[in-house]
Amino acid sequence: MIEVGEHGAFSVNGVGTESRPFPLSFSVREAEGVWSVAAGAARAGELADLLGAAANDAVAVVSLATNSYLDEEWRPLKPSLIAAQLGVPCTVHPLGSWASGTYGLAEELLVLDRDLLPRLLDGSWSPYELTLIDVPAHVTPEQLDELALVLGATGADESLLSLLGVSRVWFSGHDDCYALLETRDPALPAAVLARLLALLAGSALTELTGRPSVRVPEPGPLLPGQLIATAPHWIGALGEVTGDLVTIGLAALADPWRLDAPFPDRADLTATLDVHRGTWRITHTLGL
Repeated sequence: MIEVGEHGAFSVNGVGTESRPFPLSFSVREAEGVWSVAAGAARAGELADLLGAAANDAVAVVSLATNSYLDEEWRPLKPSLIAAQLGVPCTVHPLGSWASGTYGLAEELLVLDRDLLPRLLDGSWSPYELTLIDVPAHVTPEQLDELALVLGATGADESLLSLLGVSRVWFSGHDDCYALLETRDPALPAAVLARLLALLAGSALTELTGRPSVRVPEPGPLLPGQLIATAPHWIGALGEVTGDLVTIGLAALADPWRLDAPFPDRADLTATLDVHRGTWRITHTLGL
C-alpha cells in the first residue's frame, strides 16, 4: 500500500489549454543489461523508495534546483542547506566553480545513505530539476570528481550507467513530473509502472472523496510485467471512477508518448482497481 496525496504529480499537472487530466506515460528499453525508462507523472518523492531499493548503499545528489527553499535574495539555497533544514545527514563534496553552468551539475554534491532518500524527498517541497546517482558507501572525493566529470561530459543520447560500472541507478526529474532513469535492476521498470498505476488511481480517489490522501494498493509484479512484455511504450487515461472501482485505459504506442501528441482514441487493455478488495486486474477493452 502507498499513500497518495492530493498534491501528487497526477493531481497538479494538466495537459493543454483545457488542462485535461495528465496521462500515465511509460516507456522502457534495454541495452547491454541497462534498462532506460521514461515515465510520467511522478514526483521524485513518489519514487524515492523504489530508487533507494535499487541503489548501492549511498546516493549522490548531483543536481538540485527548487523554488521551495530560497534565501533572502530569492536565490535557491544550496543543496546542503536544504538537507540541513530537513534534518538529513549527508556528506558535502564541493565541485568548485568549474561545475557552474554545466548542465546536470550543482556546485556541490551531497552523498547520503540510500535509506534517507525518502526523508530528503519527503513531499513537503518540490525540486524542478533533480539528478541522483548511486555510489559506494565509502566513495572517495577523487571518485566523486571523476563521477562529476563523466556526468558533465555525457551526451543526452548516451547511457550513463554504461560508462559508470559501479552505479546501479540514475534518476533525472524535470518539473517534479517527468522522470527519466537508468538501472541495472531488471525489476525496477515494472515497479515504476506499478507505482504509476497506483498513483493515478489514488489521485482519482482523492478527488472523488475530497480527502487529503488515500491509501492505495500497488499491482503485483505480474501485471506491469505483462504490460512490458506486450509493448515497451504505453499511455494510460482514467476511465470510470467510483467508490468501488477505478479503471485506467491503456493504449500501446509505437513510440514513446510526447506532451504534444494527441491521446489515442482507443485502449488495448483496461487496468481495474477493486477498491474494497485491494486487487488489480487487466482486461481487454474496445475504447479509451
